[in-house]
This record gives sequence, C-alpha cells and structure tokens, in this order.
Amino acid sequence: MIELKGNDDIKGFLEIFGHFHDSCLKELLMWTDSYVDDDPSMKVGVGLDTKIRMLFQRQSNVPAAIELLFEGVTHFQLKPSPENYDSIIYDANLLLKDETFYWTDSVDWTPNDHNEEITWISAKKVKWREVNHWIGEERRYKTVEE
Repeated sequence: MIELKGNDDIKGFLEIFGHFHDSCLKELLMWTDSYVDDDPSMKVGVGLDTKIRMLFQRQSNVPAAIELLFEGVTHFQLKPSPENYDSIIYDANLLLKDETFYWTDSVDWTPNDHNEEITWISAKKVKWREVNHWIGEERRYKTVEE
C-alpha cells in the first residue's frame, strides 16, 4: 500500500482517482485490536487501535477501484443515502490538518463542520492501493458465514 504523507501526496492521489467523481463506496470494514480471549479475559489495544478499510469503485478506468486503509482512526461518521436516493459520490475530499487526515464525501466540508448529513473519517495515517480486479458486485470483505 502507498502511504500518504503530506499535501503533495494527497493532491496526486485525488488526481489519480478523479477526486472520487462518479464513484461509490462499495464496502467498509472496521476493526480494533481489542478482543476477548478463550479464558475469557479482555485484551485491549493500546493507543488509537481502530482501523477502517474502504473499497471504492468508479465509472472510469485506471484505477477503476481503490482501497483506502485508515489507521489510528479518531472519528468515523457514516451517513447512508436515504431511501429512493442513489449512493453516487460526485466529488470527495481528503485533507491534512494538524497531523490528522480527513476524508469526506462532501468537497465543501471542513473539520469544524458538524454536519450530520455527510460521511467523514479522521485518522492519523492513510494508505491506498489500486484494486482494479475488485470491480463488480462480488463482496471482497467477506464474513465467516460466506
């Protein structure tokens, strides 16, 4: 995966994926380092242990699909599309402020905006990779039952 380290990396990434124009969030997986062991004792992650993987697909070639990995997640807000509305992302934004990365499906959003009608994530690290072979309806983040 390619780690984004600064504004130049962010600018290049957004250009590569067309600022998420005509894309959709296909899948999302969130996890932490905390768990309950067999004995049953609790094992707790240290620090910011929440991670999120997001799979995006778009109506364009190269890349047609990407995966973002957020590490050290500090906030996550998901606002699904209402009934009878599409889930198309027309433009999204990724920015770096005070050593925190912010991704949002609203190009006009800022970290001071407390709008509950948008999806946004803040994290200490962001990595991405091209996954063009993950285009289509097949689920990639499968559950144990599948």
